[in-house]
Amino acid sequence: MKVRESTTQHLGNQLGIKGWVWGGRYTLERYLYTLQRLSGLALILYGLLHLAMNGFRLGGLASWSSLMNLFNLPAFGVGEYLVMAGFIYHSANGARLMLQELGFLLGRPKPPVYPYSDALRKKRSLVLAMGALVIVLFIAVLVRFVSVG
Repeated sequence: MKVRESTTQHLGNQLGIKGWVWGGRYTLERYLYTLQRLSGLALILYGLLHLAMNGFRLGGLASWSSLMNLFNLPAFGVGEYLVMAGFIYHSANGARLMLQELGFLLGRPKPPVYPYSDALRKKRSLVLAMGALVIVLFIAVLVRFVSVG
């Protein structure tokens, strides 16, 4: 008896970074996960820059004062606002991912009857509510930022 070979080949992940952003018909959860990755990378970059800037403290008061005068520019104020917004999003989405991983956001399993329906799509209102919370926190920080500046 002759075994027929499969005509489809597994291509693996050949999309690279483009695959993070666009890889087909993604759901809302996939885009939230992509933003989670990007905000995590941005927060790591901010942490490294923060540590490097604190190293100027070792150079004495003159180098520290000149660096702090540089950070009084409005562009750095916007950058601080973006870091805060990224932190709020990253922590809120991380909490959602932990609850989902622990099974608290999963619905009851259904028998696999066509057309298939996964339980995560039933919890879309919770994902949208968390997104609304992130937007409200984002606006609150923006209002505080504008009123201080």
